[in-house]
Amino acid sequence: MKKSKFYLLTFFLLGLFFVNAQETDLPSISLQDMNGDLINVQSLANEDKPVVLAFWATWCMPCIQELNAIADVYDDWQDETGVKIYAVSVDDSKTVGRVNPMVNGKGWEYEVLFDTNNDLKRSLNIPMVPHVVLLNKGEVVYRHAGYQPGSEFQLYEEILKIQE
Repeated sequence: MKKSKFYLLTFFLLGLFFVNAQETDLPSISLQDMNGDLINVQSLANEDKPVVLAFWATWCMPCIQELNAIADVYDDWQDETGVKIYAVSVDDSKTVGRVNPMVNGKGWEYEVLFDTNNDLKRSLNIPMVPHVVLLNKGEVVYRHAGYQPGSEFQLYEEILKIQE
């Protein structure tokens, strides 16, 4: 009986280790950008500056609110921290056609990537959108699910921590 508890505890702890390891490393997955070019997410380096992956969809109103709120301060953030934001659309084949018109209509200056098969979303264990992932040198250092007005300021505080 004691051996089985030991093995159970060992497997549980190993499972936690591998889940945490999976969440902190950026996977080698290629996504298409708005020009149709494939970009491997591991290459999203920004000269040792922070990178934000903002997962969203055209049908998700909180996602659009979040991206609009960040768009209002994005230029200042870039000037102050050099941060680069990628809006990662998780729209499927039925709604992906709405992405380009929405991005252009909103005037968002983010680079947009398409995760139509949810490969990146799954590999980062993202259960829902909106979901923001902050990267430092290709490693996940912060994540936030959902959006409440003002959440963008918490994200900015986390970006500033990288600069320290």
